[in-house]
Amino acid sequence: MRKLALLVITALLFATAFMSCRDTKETSETEELIEEMREEGAEVEVKTDGDEKKIKMETEEKEVKIKTEEGETKIKVDNDDDNS
Repeated sequence: MRKLALLVITALLFATAFMSCRDTKETSETEELIEEMREEGAEVEVKTDGDEKKIKMETEEKEVKIKTEEGETKIKVDNDDDNS
């Protein structure tokens, strides 16, 4: 019984550690993108509706949209390559 309890505790610790790393990676990618856009002088708009969060950043050459909903993060980057 004691071995089973130790096995369960160890499994929970490993599962928590791996899930934490995955969340940190997504968060750091989002934070890096926000910092990059701020350095470029982007206008940043943040909208929150319940558990949904939308971030829109825009410069003259680039537009970035980040949507976080139910733990999932979607990032959309549009570059204006039109030289008219």
